[in-house]
Amino acid sequence: MKQQRTAVAGRMDPDTRSDCRVEFTRLDRGGIVVKVESKVESLYGESIRTLVTDVCRALGVQHAALRVDDQGALPFVLAARVETAIKRADRTITAAYLPGDPQKHSSQAARVRPRRTRLYVPGNEPKFMPNAALHRPDTLILDLEDSVSPEEKDAARLVVRNALRTIDFGRAERAVRINQGTRGVEDLRAVIPQRPDVILMPKCEDADAVRTLVTEIMAVERKHQLPAETLLLPIIESALGVENAFAIASASPRVCALAIGLEDYTADIGVERTAEGKESLYARLAVVNAAKAAGVQALDSVWSDVDDMEGLHASTIESKALGFDGKGCIHPRQIPVIHHAFQPTEKEIERAKRIVEAADIARKSGSGVVSLGSKMIDAPVVRRAERVLELVRQYTEEEGRA
Repeated sequence: MKQQRTAVAGRMDPDTRSDCRVEFTRLDRGGIVVKVESKVESLYGESIRTLVTDVCRALGVQHAALRVDDQGALPFVLAARVETAIKRADRTITAAYLPGDPQKHSSQAARVRPRRTRLYVPGNEPKFMPNAALHRPDTLILDLEDSVSPEEKDAARLVVRNALRTIDFGRAERAVRINQGTRGVEDLRAVIPQRPDVILMPKCEDADAVRTLVTEIMAVERKHQLPAETLLLPIIESALGVENAFAIASASPRVCALAIGLEDYTADIGVERTAEGKESLYARLAVVNAAKAAGVQALDSVWSDVDDMEGLHASTIESKALGFDGKGCIHPRQIPVIHHAFQPTEKEIERAKRIVEAADIARKSGSGVVSLGSKMIDAPVVRRAERVLELVRQYTEEEGRA
């Protein structure tokens, strides 16, 4: 494969912050020469040069000139940008520079846990990553798919890999949305060793696709001698996916939830997405029913108008009424609105307590009949009340740990 003499990674424009632009030029002799342009060069210039040199040596580069235009990039970003530039210049390089420790910042994967909110963070926008956990999403998604342009997929993959190794995302579930096809396999090979909790599988249309992806994940886990704990969250985004939703949800024990993506779904059926959502009601109900039948959570699509908080609240109340367990977020300020809407009301909690207490009394007395006042309470009503109290417990526990 032909090697380039010069390659660039990162960007520099008026809006750039917490990032950098790295220009790499291969040399035949002279060692590693690093030029740094930064407002903090007097404080951190030597540290930047040392890190750049370390990355070069880890990748087997002995002679090169590098220019770093820094806009406050953290070390994990700088290292990712240098590695990207080097690998763009020489596609044959397979070595990697791995900062940090993935076990230090990993949380414990759990099939059942609150997933009221999942916040999408673009994989090639490192400025949003270090403080993302402060917004307290239940799930934090580092996105390698739709939010990243095709020409920047390689760069985003390394930024996300390094972020998983170095950033403490607190109690948030650590998830990565990968690409489809060959890019998706490359994504898995980069991120699975960093032990994310969940992999989001976009545009899933059948159970075979789930099983194929699980096989790829298992191969990486075996290669790196990792515990088989990475979970899978398929996203239904087409008419075919809706029709196969139950098969998808039950295709593997690793599936922890089923989500619907309405932007792609409505495009697939040839209609515009509306705030009312009549055009997607069938699909949403089908996904809820399939998820519940398979014993996994059902997660609703994002609310795309970040300025319409009233609309978001109403949409989330509807999601809850339809049986969804969570909703996607594209902006941090959507998180508290969704959390509040999914939280059982005081009236719901009080009624649930009374129903459960009545059921306990009936069981202790040996009666098979549960009554609350003059009303008979069926077993499904008791189970629903128990579910309300369990949600309160889970949400309270998560809030306490955050």
